[in-house]
Amino acid sequence: MASSEQPEDPNTVHPRPDFPQQDQAHPGWTGPMDPPPDHGEESYRGSGLLDGRKTVISGGDSGIGRAVALAYAREGADVVFTHLPEEGKEAGETVRLVEQAGRRAVPVVCDIRDEKQCRSLIEQAVSEFGRIDVLVNNAAYQMSQPDGISAISTEQFDRVMRTNLYGMFWLCKSALPHIPAGGSIINTTSVQAYKPSPHLLDYAMTKGAIVTFTQGLAQMLAPDGIRVNAVAPGPVWTPLIPATLPDTAEFGKQSPLGRPAQPAEMAPAFVFLASRNASFITGEIMNATGGTPLP
Repeated sequence: MASSEQPEDPNTVHPRPDFPQQDQAHPGWTGPMDPPPDHGEESYRGSGLLDGRKTVISGGDSGIGRAVALAYAREGADVVFTHLPEEGKEAGETVRLVEQAGRRAVPVVCDIRDEKQCRSLIEQAVSEFGRIDVLVNNAAYQMSQPDGISAISTEQFDRVMRTNLYGMFWLCKSALPHIPAGGSIINTTSVQAYKPSPHLLDYAMTKGAIVTFTQGLAQMLAPDGIRVNAVAPGPVWTPLIPATLPDTAEFGKQSPLGRPAQPAEMAPAFVFLASRNASFITGEIMNATGGTPLP
């Protein structure tokens, strides 16, 4: 029987709101955001694509990470995810959504800038699940510096590098002995890797490095049957935006669709890349930019 459901127009599925100017302290919180982010709470429907998978997601408390955790759970996966100590309330909502889908959720306080904490996270995931089928490196840090390179302190530069690159490297290194053939690693890069905004110079630099790391690691692990891919989002409405950018009222209007994405619109890319439907796809960067052309 043919479905009567109509395809959704990307121009209307999420309206193009005039976001009010809003600022938060880092790391930012979902609750005060106007409009509230959509993680797929009411819209994401699973179809068993990840039945029985054991997954680890860094930065799963909010934003893209929460949307991916929700989608993975509704596809049948159990989830270990990281959050910072101050993000406990946000993490609790992710736990609720995963458990509501009938799957296990294990929140872990972890600052991925620390190698020992990265190793401990993986040890806990293996203790809970026995293996890791999917590792999603999603946690990231940025801070806008419109005054140029002279305004980027060594402290900020170090935090961006250690969060976005070191953490990803350490998690991959620690997890690989526990990822079986057929497993996958999915990294989060960005449109910034190809079209860097000057005020996000250090952040964009790391996102370019993630592309290179993804493509190199994919070749390294192909003989082992482990796929490595990345998703390159454009502007996405997450707590990181009011916490790190000065002009939220204009956020996302530069995309051809004229708006930022909602986190729920990123999750299907992470589901696809983790599923057997992507069995011949490795070393790929899946662009999800709202129409901004990338290589």
